[in-house]
Amino acid sequence: MDKKIMVTRSSMPDFEEYCNEIRELWDSRWLTNNGTKHRLFERQLKNYLHTPNVTLFANGHLALETVIEAMDFPPGSEVITTPFTFASTTHAIVRCGLKPVFCDIKSDDYTIDERLIEGLINDKTSAIIPVHVYGNVCNIEAIQQIAEKHSLKVIYDAAHSFGVTYKGESTANFGDAAMFSFHATKVFHTIEGGAVCCRDEELAKKLGYIKNFGIDGPESTPYIGGNAKMNEFQAAMGICNLRHLQEDIAMRKSVVDRYRMHLTGVEGISLCSEQAGVAHNYAYFPVVFHPAQFGADRDEVFHTLAEHEIMARKYFYPLTSAFECYRGTFDPGRTPVALEVSEKILTLPLYSDLSLHDVDRICDIILSCKKQQK
Repeated sequence: MDKKIMVTRSSMPDFEEYCNEIRELWDSRWLTNNGTKHRLFERQLKNYLHTPNVTLFANGHLALETVIEAMDFPPGSEVITTPFTFASTTHAIVRCGLKPVFCDIKSDDYTIDERLIEGLINDKTSAIIPVHVYGNVCNIEAIQQIAEKHSLKVIYDAAHSFGVTYKGESTANFGDAAMFSFHATKVFHTIEGGAVCCRDEELAKKLGYIKNFGIDGPESTPYIGGNAKMNEFQAAMGICNLRHLQEDIAMRKSVVDRYRMHLTGVEGISLCSEQAGVAHNYAYFPVVFHPAQFGADRDEVFHTLAEHEIMARKYFYPLTSAFECYRGTFDPGRTPVALEVSEKILTLPLYSDLSLHDVDRICDIILSCKKQQK
């Protein structure tokens, strides 16, 4: 029997490599609070991303909440964003006392539809939080033009886009700030972890204080902060994984190329368009199934794969605007493209050491669903 194939699998350095990286922690006993590994990792990220300021966090969600909080938006302000995202994006806005206003997405790359943003702006709008979905890059130029025209802040949820560049520039360097997630399921991870990148030195300092209880000195606490610090073991994992990132991305590309070889041009299947000017990280491989043409719907394909111990994921489903906790607050029908995509999309297994043989088998099973149509 073939082994179970999960939708993702964490990249890991060699055991000895990680042990060597953390060995000095047994001597120093400095396990958190901006230790040597934290400082080294921060410097390495600045160099890798070619960005002036990197603030590390315990996880991506706390990073996003903290940068929203640090912007000091008026309570009840509106933030234009997308419902086609992970729960964290919407929850962070709401938990900061702001109101998400949902904009629909584009059907080719699933990012926010920049053509619809201006129609949602009013005198309560303070910011735009677009999402680089699956590592697909939003329309950076159009969003920036809209933000400047209306004096709005732009915070990118770049959780999926670490290692992605647009016209040679890292996604860390667009908008007023960009948040990355370093969760274990991501292309690049620190077990748990996250970061905010920004050009504004004062904002970076403020983020550093807020994530450490608002403290800026032994006897000074000017902000109401929390505890969102990345520890030394997380930072050490990031140092190790950063050494192997480009190799991992190249291996992921091979997997994606194999999927495309099998599934491109299949009637009833839509794949993401490849974006001009974007060097991708191959974070996810989403497939949209059109049952009228394919002969099976998304859920049938999902269950058929599961019967073969292949764990695909309905990602993102449901829309965040359809969550039980927001029932009666938002209408998912107001973003019809996002709603339709959420009901038809499946992300297939993708990780650097997924064998091409397994990709072939996954595709054979998917295509067998099409053959069952009558």
